[in-house]
Amino acid sequence: MRIIAGQYGGLRLSPPSNLPVRPTTDIAKEALFNILDNRIALDECKCLDLFAGTGNISFELASRGALSVEAVDIHFKCLQFINDTAKKLKTDVILTRKADVLKFIGACKDQYDFIFADPPYDLSCLPQLANLIIENELLGAGGIMVIEHPSTRKMDDSPFYMETRKYGYSSFSFYKLES
Repeated sequence: MRIIAGQYGGLRLSPPSNLPVRPTTDIAKEALFNILDNRIALDECKCLDLFAGTGNISFELASRGALSVEAVDIHFKCLQFINDTAKKLKTDVILTRKADVLKFIGACKDQYDFIFADPPYDLSCLPQLANLIIENELLGAGGIMVIEHPSTRKMDDSPFYMETRKYGYSSFSFYKLES
């Protein structure tokens, strides 16, 4: 796992092997950020990384100059790895929050310019996740959200759906809240 570009570009991250995660592959992550580079100015964004796991996406966002990144996960060891790595990188833009993501979505009062969610692929409410996040007003006007999901799941049942990009077994579905 490596940071693709930006301030920390090329840096390899080595999370403990016992974390309950499925990190986004470097190839898929590079493709994702190539798409995002043409759609949103990440260096002007307040970002949210749901089901953050190893912090792979959070670190990429921080490396590319995001104003802030809130990384939410329920697993303490995942958040500990993110915090330890952020200290080593001497970055203060990543804030971790230990929470059940679905409860966090219902309780959060903040809005974000960019949201990335990489939920467990067997999450029962996966097809409704985009609408749930938008209905709870976490995505700000003009904001973009990406949900990583198995390529076998359709994620287009939302009025905010834009497109899906497939990378093997994993796909990214994009959503936009117009200004």
